[in-house]
Amino acid sequence: MLRPLFYIGSKREARAVPLVLALLALFATDVSAGEPDYQAMALNWARQSAAVAQQTVGPALRLEVSVGALDSRLRLAPCGHVEPFLPLGSRLWGKTRVGLRCVDGVTRWNVSVPATVKAFGPAWVVRSPILAGAAVGMTDVVETEVDWAEDSQPVLADAAAWNGLVAVRPLGTGQTLRQGMVRAPQVFQAGAQVRVIAQGPGFQVSAEAQALSAGVVGQPARVRMEGGRVTSGVVLDVRTVKIEL
Repeated sequence: MLRPLFYIGSKREARAVPLVLALLALFATDVSAGEPDYQAMALNWARQSAAVAQQTVGPALRLEVSVGALDSRLRLAPCGHVEPFLPLGSRLWGKTRVGLRCVDGVTRWNVSVPATVKAFGPAWVVRSPILAGAAVGMTDVVETEVDWAEDSQPVLADAAAWNGLVAVRPLGTGQTLRQGMVRAPQVFQAGAQVRVIAQGPGFQVSAEAQALSAGVVGQPARVRMEGGRVTSGVVLDVRTVKIEL
């Protein structure tokens, strides 16, 4: 049977108090030393999850993941199991956040820490300024390693995705070519005479028409046929529009 070490009003009080205080101090130290390292937990989870997620991006990328500390003012209740997670609407790319939630505790809590995921890989970078509307060619760029996650827009890593296209806006030296920066060139204006081809199972016909909108390769354009009928098709080249029957 355990006996209390502290008796109020007894002669043992003077001797028991220092021992009790020492035990309490030891206990407090053990609790502090045994507190989970939530920052390390979030970091390990983010590294593993980002490595899996980046495999869907394309080429192998060199990842650098960092996680910030919890707010020092937080006082989290003890928890038997803490689960890292990605907050709704977030992704492990660039500046983001990693969530931590208590799923086994008297008091359930949910917090998050700031995180940064960098993904380095080869990409095309503008060598010298490119004007809006100017064609982008191989001499305008240089291939180097960049952080793909620095911007949310996908990197145009394949030269076929931008070579010969035109800049949508002015591009500065050092910018990485990304989706939305280039487009196919305009090949005719509204009012131009074009050839319309219509293709079906086993046949193809063509006719002359007038463009009612500007033509951009790969984009839809409206045309007026010789009989006055207005239709839309996809621009194939400088004077050809294809319609589906």
